[in-house]
Order: sequence, then structure tokens, then C-alpha cells
Amino acid sequence: MTKTPPGTSRLLGLGSWPEARRIAGILREETVGGALLLAGAVAAMIWANSPWSGAYEALRAFRIGPAALHLDLSLATWAADGLLAIFFFVAGLELKREFVAGDLRQVRRAAVPVAAALGGVIVPAVLYLLLTLGAGSGAARGWAIPTATDIAFALAVLAVIGRYLPTALRTFLLTLAVVDDLVAIIIIALFYTEHLSVLPLLGALLPLAVFAMLVRRRVRAWWLLLPLAAATWALMHASGVHATVAGVLLAFTVPVLRGGRAGGPEAGPGLAEHFEHRLRPISAGVAVPVFAFMSAGVSLGGLSGLAGALSDPVAVGVVVGLVAGKPIGIMLATWLVARFTHAHLDEGLAWVDVAGLAVLAGIGFTVSLLIGELAFGAGSELDAHVKVAVLTGSLIAALAATVILRLRNRVYRRIHEAETADRDHDGIPDVYQ
Repeated sequence: MTKTPPGTSRLLGLGSWPEARRIAGILREETVGGALLLAGAVAAMIWANSPWSGAYEALRAFRIGPAALHLDLSLATWAADGLLAIFFFVAGLELKREFVAGDLRQVRRAAVPVAAALGGVIVPAVLYLLLTLGAGSGAARGWAIPTATDIAFALAVLAVIGRYLPTALRTFLLTLAVVDDLVAIIIIALFYTEHLSVLPLLGALLPLAVFAMLVRRRVRAWWLLLPLAAATWALMHASGVHATVAGVLLAFTVPVLRGGRAGGPEAGPGLAEHFEHRLRPISAGVAVPVFAFMSAGVSLGGLSGLAGALSDPVAVGVVVGLVAGKPIGIMLATWLVARFTHAHLDEGLAWVDVAGLAVLAGIGFTVSLLIGELAFGAGSELDAHVKVAVLTGSLIAALAATVILRLRNRVYRRIHEAETADRDHDGIPDVYQ
């Protein structure tokens, strides 16, 4: 086998064994979450286009919550602002885990997925803006819609079609999606906050600080932490900053490694891993599928209505951004890293593998739908067109990636079968003889 030259790093390297084992666990959970997410989206589309569509809209618009606290919100808003805060809390835990104790703490390993994620944000945004230049001033607000990758959907597709694909590809997809989530969080906080109320924002710092103090002391009592988290979320919501940002801020306060009083890193995982293990099933199995059910339902009005929605420049920009912008940006950024640094592809991988993964990253759903609602207003005509475009673009990306990666999966399956036959023949693969 070819050895890595000294002083170079591998693109899409395998990473450490503990990291690979942890990622395998996440893949299993997210795959189930992707199936539930798809089920929620399909159920919403069927109901919204059935004779009982009025009941679906009435359900979405049903308001509940204490009006005195300005939390008399519709169920659709509770799903977008409340349940997705759980999703972003888990994403925040994963982000901190990767950069503090994961492989991303190493600059060489972090450079490739970070560059790829940034390329997968910049290029789709630029294509969207170019395609919506003549569509009116309001269309530009949706520039961030095609920049997000839905990790649950993407991993579900990869798990179905890529049994024999190298673990390095799965690791790269997960890491790219982690960085992608961080960029999405920053975009939402900076570009989709219209009215900022300073006092509630400052007030949110108090329960956040108490929450941080407790988790630093390894307090796990839900009856202490949950009210503090809820207060932080409510004050963030009242400030005008999207409430899901509160989930990320809370996650960033949770320690990844054990402190000296708790025995140090050698004594076991920190509290972040404990919370992630407990809350990821709730996020992937409840929060995100319910959000999909509440957000994906849009009345198409038949084939003519579908064609009309997809002819909107906003919808065209979203589809092109997801289907073309994402893979172009990811491939270009990865190639530039390989071209101008000492990094290179890991042995046994080809650029066509990276291309298939880049196309797969064009599956956007959860965050894309959320940004669409923030950009154009939930229930608006443009928001409906965005939903159709996100579903269409994600479907095209999934089908295109399936074709590429299924072909590559056959190649790796033949390699696996050949190595297995060698072991059966003399107990030692030819590669080691």
C-alpha cells in the first residue's frame, strides 16, 4: 500500500478509533431519525393536498401558551422555535465535542471539512442571488435557504445505499454537516434578527449563567436545569433573536471533558456526551419529525400549481443552489485544499467518491425550511414556493447521489468480497503477503 509522505495529511482520513466508534453510534440514531423525518414530511404533504387540508391548516394555526409571557404561539411556531431549540442544543453539543475533544481539534483534520462546508455555503448563496436578481428586492432575503445540509436525511440515504463505502466518507459527511450547522446558526443570528430588544437579551444571560455554573459542577437534575433552559429560551424569544440560538448557547456551556475534581478526562466522558446521549433520540425521533410535519405541508394545486411554484425565481434559485451549488462549492473547496496544501486524498478513495458525497450534501430540509419561514414569513406565497423547491431540490440531490454512490458501493463491495475470498483461501489477504 502507498505510504503517506512525511509532513502531509490525508483528506477524508479515517480518524481515531474512538472517534469512528462514536460516529458509528450517531449514524445508527440519525438513520432512524431520517426515516421519521421523511415520514413526517410525506404525511404533511398528503394531508395538505387532501380534501381535509383545512384541518391541517387549522392544526398548524392552533394557538397555545401563556399570553402574559408573549408565548401565545401557534403549534407551527412552537415546532419551529421550541422543538428545533432541542435540535440545535444537540447540534451545539456535537459542535463543541468535535472542536474540544474530537478530530476537529487538530488543525489539519479540521481544515478540509471546514473549507468544504464554507464552500458549500458560499457557492449556493451566490447562485441563488444571481438567479433572483430580477425577482424584486424581497427575493434576496432567501439567499441562505440552499446553504444548509440536512444531516438526518443525508445519513439515512447513505446508510441505505452505501453499506460498503469507506468509513472515511461517512465521517467526512458528518463532520461537514457539523460545521454546516455552526454556519447556519451564525447566519440565523446575524441575518434573520429583525427587531432586537436589549433588555430581554441581557436578561437571558442570567439563567444562562446559572445553567453554566450548575453543569460545570456536573449537576444533572432536570428539575433544576430544565427551568433555567426554558427561561433562557423564553427571554431569547422575547428579544427578537431566533429562539433556537438559545439551544446552541446552552450547549456551549456544557463541559466536554471532566474537570480535575471529577477525576479528569481519564475518568470518563464529560457531561456533554451524557446530555447528547439522552437528548439525541428526542431530537431525531420527536423534535425534527414534528417540525417536518408542521412545516412541510403545502398545497400544490395539482401539476399546474407545482409547475407554477417551481417557475418562481426564488424556487429556481433554491433548487439550483441545492443541486448544483452545494456539490460545486464542496468539491471546489476540497480541491483547493488539496492543491495548495500538503493534504491529499486518503488511500483507497477517489475524487468520484467525494463528488458523490458532495451531491448528497445537497439534501436540505430542516434548516432550509426554517430559514425560508424566517426570510419570507410562515404561510406566505413565497414560503410555499420555498417548501416545494426544498423538497424538489432535495429529492433530485438524493437521486443523483444514489446513482453515483451505488456505483461506487459496487466497486468497494467487489474489493471486500475479494479480500474475504483471500482470507477464506489462506487466512491472509493478498495485500499483506
